[in-house]
Amino acid sequence: MSSSAPQHPRLAGGHRLWSVDEHLADVLSAVRPLEPIELQLLDAQGCVLVEDVTVPVALPPFDNSSMDGYAVRTADVQGASEEFPAVLTVVGDVAAGSGELPTVGPGETARIMTGAPLPPGAEAVVPVEWTDGGTGGGAAAGMTPASAAPEHAGGEVRVHRAAEARAHVRSRGSDVQAGDLALAAGTVLGPPQIALLAAIGRGTVRVRPRPRVVVLSTGSELVQPGEALTAGTIYDSNSFALAAAARDAGAIAYRVGAVADDADTLRATIEDQLIRADLLVTTGGVSVGAYDVVKEALSSVGQSGAGEGDDEDVDGSRMDFRKLAMQPGKPQGFGTIGPDHTPLLALPGNPVSSYVSFELFVRPAIRTLMGLPESEVRRPSVRAVLSADKALGSPAGRRQFLRGKYDAESGTVAPVGGSGSHLIAALAHADSLMVVPEDVTSVEPGTELEVVLLG
Repeated sequence: MSSSAPQHPRLAGGHRLWSVDEHLADVLSAVRPLEPIELQLLDAQGCVLVEDVTVPVALPPFDNSSMDGYAVRTADVQGASEEFPAVLTVVGDVAAGSGELPTVGPGETARIMTGAPLPPGAEAVVPVEWTDGGTGGGAAAGMTPASAAPEHAGGEVRVHRAAEARAHVRSRGSDVQAGDLALAAGTVLGPPQIALLAAIGRGTVRVRPRPRVVVLSTGSELVQPGEALTAGTIYDSNSFALAAAARDAGAIAYRVGAVADDADTLRATIEDQLIRADLLVTTGGVSVGAYDVVKEALSSVGQSGAGEGDDEDVDGSRMDFRKLAMQPGKPQGFGTIGPDHTPLLALPGNPVSSYVSFELFVRPAIRTLMGLPESEVRRPSVRAVLSADKALGSPAGRRQFLRGKYDAESGTVAPVGGSGSHLIAALAHADSLMVVPEDVTSVEPGTELEVVLLG
């Protein structure tokens, strides 16, 4: 790799470029995990558990059958074969949920269903396929339905194979014992975890709720998908991409239709959305153009000043618009607004710049709001060898994020598309971001790079 340029160059007017790490640290310093609440199980899906959950009762709570078959005493079926079957007297049925159980004595058996409690006296279960099913014929394929056997399957059954003690029996507590740790605090509740909580009798659970993230894009040129394009207009993809990315990160996402380039309208829209937002994300309007309305609308939140580039009003709202030493995504805005000091991240409007900025800054903020441990806040990264036909260029003094396709088996990564911040198609085919450090201007094929995994 070729190197040049200082890591923190200064802009005209004395304002410095912020590094990626500095900006992320500033964002995360203003974000706190949401307060815990008690939720019903299904409402808690995707949330982070805030307390250890212990098992109140053993699971399963009693010895039960893992097969449809016959509950037997092992001595009664010892040496049984198809030629010399063990002939047993059927004393009743044991269905799942049965309360009163028949006792299995010498030379006796009970029909038993999967999940049903093992009756007193029985030591094992023989599958129905090892018997004649009480028909007096050959091997049975299944049981006679209970509705067709009102006498509760009396009579005899021939057993064609022996069974060892505890065969096809699920022992009490074989899954978890009473007092065991079921789930630790910090666990994200997915379907298996919800299942376990239900299985041990928990109807509610204490969690940090999923963050509510409001996403809105700006630009009078934006048209909603499904509508007709007119001269000079394009479809709004950013709000859809970022709302989907917010859901992928674990949030509840609210997508607001594109807001025209009018500062008053944008300011009013943001104020209206504060009631349902734990985090606000805007795209577009943060650069130096005459129609960059996000900067215009939010820079006016106050005039007292809170540091370089900051504005702060009487209720503590603060917005800072800054330049970052990165490509794509140089212009960024961040602050807290409204009475609850809701975090707002203002991202650039080019689709790739917007998405890369989300992955680097917004996703970690969402994961922090969820209360996840630091190790799960950022996307995982690996080292991989560049597989390319030619060297990749990178601007001096900027940390560049290039779209890539990662091959875990070979440990290589290949570029996808160019470096343009408008190339959405290339982004759709990438599964990673290749990171070129600030002091590197050229990356030769075969060079090892940091690769951020997006999948």
